[in-house]
Amino acid sequence: MPSDTPTIERFLATVHPYDSLPQDELARVAGSFSRRTFDAGTEVYTLGEPMEGLFLVESGGVEILDQNGALVSLLGPRNSFGERGLMRGGLAVTTARTTEASVLLLLPPGIFARLVADQPAFQRFFNRSRPADARPAELTTRKVGDLMTREPVVCGPEDTVQEAARKMRAERVSSIGIIASDGLLTGLVTTRDLSNKVLAAGLPGSTPVSDIMTRDLVSLPPTALGSDVLNQMLEKRIGHMPITENGRLVGMITQTDITRFQALTSSALIRDIAGAEAVAELADVTRRIPQLLLQFVGGYQAHEVTTRLITDIADAVTRRLLGMAEAELGAPPVPYMWLACGSQGRQEQTGVSDQDNCLMIDDAATDDDMTYFARLAKIVSDGLNECGYVYCPGDMMATNPRWCQRIGKWYDYFHGWIARPDPEAQMLASVMFDLRPIGGSPRLFGDIQSETLEAASKNSIFVAHMIGNSLKHTPPLGLLRGFATIRSGEHRNTIDLKHSGVVPVTDLARVYALQGRIAAVNTRARLVAAAEAGVISTTGGRDLIAAYDLIAETRLDHQAAQIRAGKRPTNFLEPSVLPDFERSHLRDAFVVVRTMQSAIGHGKGALT
Repeated sequence: MPSDTPTIERFLATVHPYDSLPQDELARVAGSFSRRTFDAGTEVYTLGEPMEGLFLVESGGVEILDQNGALVSLLGPRNSFGERGLMRGGLAVTTARTTEASVLLLLPPGIFARLVADQPAFQRFFNRSRPADARPAELTTRKVGDLMTREPVVCGPEDTVQEAARKMRAERVSSIGIIASDGLLTGLVTTRDLSNKVLAAGLPGSTPVSDIMTRDLVSLPPTALGSDVLNQMLEKRIGHMPITENGRLVGMITQTDITRFQALTSSALIRDIAGAEAVAELADVTRRIPQLLLQFVGGYQAHEVTTRLITDIADAVTRRLLGMAEAELGAPPVPYMWLACGSQGRQEQTGVSDQDNCLMIDDAATDDDMTYFARLAKIVSDGLNECGYVYCPGDMMATNPRWCQRIGKWYDYFHGWIARPDPEAQMLASVMFDLRPIGGSPRLFGDIQSETLEAASKNSIFVAHMIGNSLKHTPPLGLLRGFATIRSGEHRNTIDLKHSGVVPVTDLARVYALQGRIAAVNTRARLVAAAEAGVISTTGGRDLIAAYDLIAETRLDHQAAQIRAGKRPTNFLEPSVLPDFERSHLRDAFVVVRTMQSAIGHGKGALT
């Protein structure tokens, strides 16, 4: 045992997570450390070289530089560094250099790996990724492919209703899929159809099922969530949901299938929204969202699931308001599409959300028709505001004539922004790249997204401007004090977890989607797709996803804490309220984001 082991042991007892070790284990770990002395300005390791182990600052200071030489972190006593390289193949992913005469402790890679594997505190502290099984799987969060328990029962359109009924009785099912000669699902017959359309109508048993089957089916893919099934069943008032893949029936989910699950969360609100007859009733429902957020956070749901389910509620409210508007104004004179942008478009709403939306209208619309849609937009926007989705401060709403336009005008908008990427164009394009249809006629959205992505990705000047725009929001990193907090005003000494936290990642993900022509609008989905497509490296993608997960979950945890305290949820967090453990991780996450910003700024031709 080295002669200085007792000194190292006493030091480690003041550093997390070593302070969690039993005394005998702490002594063994202390004996594994070696002490090294460095002069100021000495490189401890350089990018790409094999890591000697995990470093811990005993005294002095160390600066961490990214691949472009940009400073991303300044460390002092009790700070560890080098774990990312050790856990990413053993090669340094940054460069570390002393800023003053320093004493560093070095833990061998094997001991570090053992501690991470055997000690939960080390696993939590050093592993930034989220375990796949760390969250409970409930009906609302399960993939529908996991909910299907048997092969669907099917027959051909020429089969008789009697043959279909016998097959349903033999298989003990309440529905049967009708499959055309090309193998595609063409219709559905249920026991209710047999009762109401055959027996009650006195039709003979020889009647072909094609005469009574439901043809315009609502279906979902196997990748959809259980919440999608519940929401569609409640909104459409149906009891059977075909699960299809490329038009082929792969399964069936019924109300009977889902009764064994307890799923009264967002779906219960969707049910109440679907049955609401007035805006005041909708507002009563949305007032329950804070408690729903508490339930999700308390149940350790993944942040992307929580925000998705909360956004589902906004979608349902919007569609119900569109229905109310049409009931008041009459049927729309031409087809239209209501779209959400911003956090609703990305399916990332939390307990704090304003409204961002627009209208795309068929080119056949006359000026009188446009008056109809202006009235429809006001009814829906006012209703959303009453329901807590406040008016957009930037007036990015369908009530603004600029964002209530015929399809042809929308094409002009996008092509103009791409051809002339001035600051306003960059801002507007950033918002509009997050568009998602909510209600109306989906065909109007057509190819506008794919065509715009393709055109934009081919314009190197536009891409460079978008990259520059993505670097305007920076993580709140302070070199000396840990975090760069807001210095004055109502939110003094806090960090903004939206604009300085999730927005920098959202901006990066949007650029990656542009570069890779990725159609997804959700931030996390964009990051995953970008890594899979090679737009960003596997290691960079993994680190950025883990960082985003931590930042987004910290934001939701903070809002939940405010709700529990009887306060209105906000995005402003005072870092000092976090335990050292969580504060350290949050700062590390911001360092990853800054590193990725530096990489895209230096390596992808951003204009300055």
